[in-house]
Amino acid sequence: QFLMANKLDTAMWISRLFTVYCSALFVLPLLGLHEAASFYQRALLANALTSALRLHQRLPHFQVSRAFLAQALLEDSCHYLLYSLIFVNSYPVTMSIFPVLLFSLLHAATYTKKVLDARSSNSLPFLRNLLEKLNANQQNILKFIACNEIFLMPATVFMLFSGQGSLLQPFIYYRFLTLRYSSRRNPYCRALFTELRIVVEHLIMKPSCPVFVRRLCLSSISFISRLAPTVA
Repeated sequence: QFLMANKLDTAMWISRLFTVYCSALFVLPLLGLHEAASFYQRALLANALTSALRLHQRLPHFQVSRAFLAQALLEDSCHYLLYSLIFVNSYPVTMSIFPVLLFSLLHAATYTKKVLDARSSNSLPFLRNLLEKLNANQQNILKFIACNEIFLMPATVFMLFSGQGSLLQPFIYYRFLTLRYSSRRNPYCRALFTELRIVVEHLIMKPSCPVFVRRLCLSSISFISRLAPTVA
């Protein structure tokens, strides 16, 4: 009754569980490397479906207008719909599957707990303990996801020069990263950029750091700071 009463949430729960399943079989290629590549695409397509359903839930009245598009781009679900489309037809990159896997795992765990509560307050204690441990590490998981989002930017550039990526991919991914940086719901990407800047500045200001390395790092920090969008 609980599942049928919340059909859209249940559909997203199932698609997230399928995303976790496919992502796990890509990261751990138990069925072979050839099959792993197909699971990579399936995971991203399932994540795109979840993101589209979540976006529909957040903005149910679709409109072909500039205002609707601007509103949609503020939603994290729209960000990860774009993310899935960026990587679904690209060369499989393990780094790119971790945000999809971990976000799906976190959201699926939250809804699984609701399903267990609807069934019985004491049902499946072992699974409940696992879900609680996952929830306790949520902040660290979100930081790890943000780290992946950031370091995928140079990875897309490297893929371009190695012949494994397209010319447009770094530019489209840069747009995705600016959306994540400006996210209203998830400040971890923005916070991690700040933390990385502080760490790098601390290291390069040590006397043992070569001058050319310090200059290169300071120039890179200045360049990246200019590219950062303004956050209200």
